[in-house]
Amino acid sequence: MVVLYWLSFIAFLYCIGYVSGKIAQPSLSEWIIVSFVLFTGSVIPTGFILSALDLTASTASWITGNFLMLGIHWRLWAFLNPGQTTYRISDVAKNRLQTFRLWTRELSPYLKFLFILLFGTLAIVGITNLILVLFTVPNEWDSMTGHLNRAVRYIQRGTMEHFGGTNWNMDTYPKSPTTIHIYTYLISGKIENAFKFLHHSAYYVTLVAVFGIAQRIGRNLSASLFCALSYALFLDFLMQAITTETDIVLTAYLSCLLYFLFTYFAAKNSKYLYLSGMVFGIVFGHKVTFALLLPSVFVVMLYTVFLAPTFSVFFGRFIKLAAAILLAMLVYTFPTGYIRNIQVFGHPIGPPTSLKHQSIERAGPLSNLFEQGSRNVVRYGYDFFNLDGIRNAQWGYDLNTLVRKPIVKLEDKLHMRLDEETDFSIVPFTFQRRFDFYNANPYWGVFGFALILPLILLVFFRVLWSRVHWFLALAFVLHFAAISYSAPYDPFKGRYFIETGIFGVLFLLLLFSNHRLSIIKPRRKIWKGYVALIVSAACVSAVMSVFLNIRCLPFAAYGHESALKMDRIAFQTFARPDITKAYVTFDSLVPQDATVALATINDDFEYPLYGKKLSRKLISINPFEQGLKPIPKEADYLFYDKSVVNDTSKIKALPTDIRLGSDTTMTNLIVKGEDYYLRKLK
Repeated sequence: MVVLYWLSFIAFLYCIGYVSGKIAQPSLSEWIIVSFVLFTGSVIPTGFILSALDLTASTASWITGNFLMLGIHWRLWAFLNPGQTTYRISDVAKNRLQTFRLWTRELSPYLKFLFILLFGTLAIVGITNLILVLFTVPNEWDSMTGHLNRAVRYIQRGTMEHFGGTNWNMDTYPKSPTTIHIYTYLISGKIENAFKFLHHSAYYVTLVAVFGIAQRIGRNLSASLFCALSYALFLDFLMQAITTETDIVLTAYLSCLLYFLFTYFAAKNSKYLYLSGMVFGIVFGHKVTFALLLPSVFVVMLYTVFLAPTFSVFFGRFIKLAAAILLAMLVYTFPTGYIRNIQVFGHPIGPPTSLKHQSIERAGPLSNLFEQGSRNVVRYGYDFFNLDGIRNAQWGYDLNTLVRKPIVKLEDKLHMRLDEETDFSIVPFTFQRRFDFYNANPYWGVFGFALILPLILLVFFRVLWSRVHWFLALAFVLHFAAISYSAPYDPFKGRYFIETGIFGVLFLLLLFSNHRLSIIKPRRKIWKGYVALIVSAACVSAVMSVFLNIRCLPFAAYGHESALKMDRIAFQTFARPDITKAYVTFDSLVPQDATVALATINDDFEYPLYGKKLSRKLISINPFEQGLKPIPKEADYLFYDKSVVNDTSKIKALPTDIRLGSDTTMTNLIVKGEDYYLRKLK
């Protein structure tokens, strides 16, 4: 059966490519972007329908449903885009390859040096990341508590209905990414690493989209490739390519949306408005933090769509885009769980506890929000100003400390109290973040503070002028402000700025188009040397980020063994080393096909408990904020935290319960683990 599943998956991808050819113009980059949108746009609604029919675990139903959904797209786009020119994508690919060969011959020695450096670095980190994707299991915090935890639970239950998970994200998080997790896992024959398919694909789709956007704006092959290759080395974006974190997929959707908007500006073909509306619905259904991007996206829409020569032209464009967005939200956004959250929790995002923890409500009165949000702007600015990647090594850390001394002294002189005010912070700001934080969630690295951010400010304040870049600068500023004022400071927010980076990286076009900044003009040795230095440092930082990523080390470092050799449970509990022994003991005592009742808490890692084959059935009996429930009759074992099951709880601890061996003495942890026990029930 597994062979049939793989054949059906290949056939599905082939059909997606065929339908994409009926939508996209003869452009390799656009064909790839449209194919990605069609893939996600077919799988997501199929998942919603199968969930309603209790067929979430049926691989045959996924196969049938996806082909039917793609067939609907085929008929719909044949109606919306009649008269499409027929072409063979292989011919387009050959043409682009020939163009690339001619381009390489015409490059100056200086540009050849830059592009060899960028392409070479991408090859090194790209191959390394692919190996890590294929041969290491997921181990990110949010996946262990929420994302993948609930994907397996949905498969076990046969539906994606609310069920009362221990972690609030299991019920409240939008279900769109989970539909793709489930499909790729089942269609692969239950290969666990298939969960990473969407995210790793998103990395390369985003690069293609950045290239396409840059082409639509600048129409310069060298400049467009430079933007795409530079974005490939943005550190948190690069790091998420091997994970199942959701921000990299949001970034891919955003880049596709911007590509369609800028292509509409260039071609004035209404199909790009319909595609924009479709992606808008998909991305809003993917993650609610897209709301923070709405002002920025509106600015881009204003430039590309709404600035029209007459009111009638504007109105026609507005109606087409609005109708496409409304239809897409009905299909992709509302069914993803927002409405169900309102029914269960009274709010589209989730329970009040989660809102108070992560939202604007934590700031209190408007005056304090303005004050603390303004501090957050400066805090994130300080976080940007780091040699991320490079400071993973001790010599880089020392260099980073030296480089930052002036701005640290400036904060002290200005009495901004960035590290003293903590009431609007999840983790208080420090000038030297914990190693765990900057190693796992870096910002843009040297590209950001040494090149792109200065260009954004120069354009925003009109020292340099480019009409399209001024709108992009405004979009960047709005998203930066939205992140700073909408939620408490969090050192892990570096992941949100990969979305802002889509706007920022396009300012590198100015290095090829602005006469005051151009690196293609003769002489200018100092400026060209500076750009080459930044590119070189960015390449070094990218390699160091990948090879010294303690969460997933390709080679042994820092006293840790390679992720390719680590024991599964030790690898998955890497962020919680105090619980590793307890989980290893659990795995040795509980059969792989057992049913286990879980009396755990919101922060517990539940995903490793499913076992190597993800075959144990887990039942939450301490659902978030609902109180402890009775042990179900079908349970073979009870796994519990001492803080949940004790002498005062509804379920009493017994002397015969087995203490699994959590290290309760370990310190310097991000979150301290629980003391875990196991009870055999049958």
